[in-house]
Amino acid sequence: MESNVRVRFAPSPTGPLHIGGVRTALYNYLFAKKHQGTFVLRIEDTDQTRYVANAEQYIIDALQWCNIPFDEGPKTDDKFGPYRQSERKEIYKKYVDILINTGWAYYAFDTSEQLDAHRKQHESEGKTFMYNWHNRAKGRLINSLVLSEDEVQQKINAGEKFVIRFKTPQDEILQMEDEIRGKISIDTNTLDDKILCKSDGMPTYHLANVVDDHLMEISHVIRGEEWLPSMPLHVLLYRAFDWKAPKFAHLPLILKPVGKGKLSKRDGDKLGFPVFPLKYRNEKTGDVSRGYKEDGYFVDAFINMLAFLGWNPGTEQELFSLEKLIQEFDLKRVSKSGAKFNPDKTKWFQQQYMQLKSNTALTNLYLPILEEKGIKTEKSYVEKVISLIKERAIFIDDFWGLSAFFFTSPTEFDAKASKKNWKPETGSLMTELINVIESIEDFSSENTETHIKTWITNKEIGFGKVMQPLRLSLVGKLAGPHLFDIIAMIGKEETINRIENAIQKLS
Repeated sequence: MESNVRVRFAPSPTGPLHIGGVRTALYNYLFAKKHQGTFVLRIEDTDQTRYVANAEQYIIDALQWCNIPFDEGPKTDDKFGPYRQSERKEIYKKYVDILINTGWAYYAFDTSEQLDAHRKQHESEGKTFMYNWHNRAKGRLINSLVLSEDEVQQKINAGEKFVIRFKTPQDEILQMEDEIRGKISIDTNTLDDKILCKSDGMPTYHLANVVDDHLMEISHVIRGEEWLPSMPLHVLLYRAFDWKAPKFAHLPLILKPVGKGKLSKRDGDKLGFPVFPLKYRNEKTGDVSRGYKEDGYFVDAFINMLAFLGWNPGTEQELFSLEKLIQEFDLKRVSKSGAKFNPDKTKWFQQQYMQLKSNTALTNLYLPILEEKGIKTEKSYVEKVISLIKERAIFIDDFWGLSAFFFTSPTEFDAKASKKNWKPETGSLMTELINVIESIEDFSSENTETHIKTWITNKEIGFGKVMQPLRLSLVGKLAGPHLFDIIAMIGKEETINRIENAIQKLS
């Protein structure tokens, strides 16, 4: 491995950051940190027509929440900046001129209407129009390969719009290497001459990407497989500039839960899960998209889940801290095939991390919810409650539904459970039980259980005739942790009050 590893995450600020983008950032970060390298954030905003004002800040906020901060990027003063491509326009012009002068690029003056006409003509003949060696120098197209230097200069001086295209070499089998996919070969005759510089003077992604990666000394380009078709052009651009190319690694897609097609926001909306790390509000439409943070996911659970969408450690272990992921991450263990997104597995990771959290940490997260509900109680009491319910919880917001009866007496009772378990004789049986409870001095869970079960046994009645109505009285439904733990927690007086309330309402 090279001693100076430098990688970059280069999103376009056109909207919220999809979890596929977050995973790309994560893999870059893991790779950089494993090799004591540098993780760069570069904002690729050359497409000003799709630029969204708040998207860049959203990207930065998302990376911060995910605990994958960049070492260099916007608002930093490192020697490789600026880190927004829109601020590097003059830099690119120099390199466009180099390609023009060395014959690797040319001016193209064809209008959109003229190109559309060519496409329609080809379609009518059952062909596909490509702007490349087939037709660029045959006089059918208007470019500097068929015009004289004077004609080109006259068009430029007259203000005619033009683009600059890359001159793809002809009759070559281009051999490339991908760190994940291995050797790749492509016939250059099948490639078109991509636009490097648009009519507004802004570079396209292809030129800006290659120039920036070279100037920023990027050693490894780790990006999504949607950029795999661009790899031949980028490799050829490095050759054209006589630069050493970085190593490439193209990550597999994150697929829909059904397994076909790329995961989209629409899939999340349809099936009820977020596809963005943070909540996002579209400034133009006002639409709000859900985020994993606001949905209550722990960031370490989210990151652990994301790491496994395309990578595996080669063992049965599934729970990894960020530090452990850094140690174990290897591009050789990244899959070539797409990774199917599983919403249930995402919740599984969340639940596993719920169990790993300390009761104290979970209590600190639950206390604000209790305060909003007007519940004031000792922190130590809440910690005991957490210890009894957290196994059943997935999110912090689940705590109230699982534990409300520890703080407030039930005001209503489950109708179906009441009809089935509260019989005409239950009221008198519960009244007897109150007398038994009043006689218990040691109100610990174990001692209370012994006394009540002994009384039931001596009465020679089924345990269900007492235990089910008792749980219904204390909880309001047939749910919750061990019944005698609940009794010990709420205390003798509250237990008796709740039983009396149930007798009054259900008998």
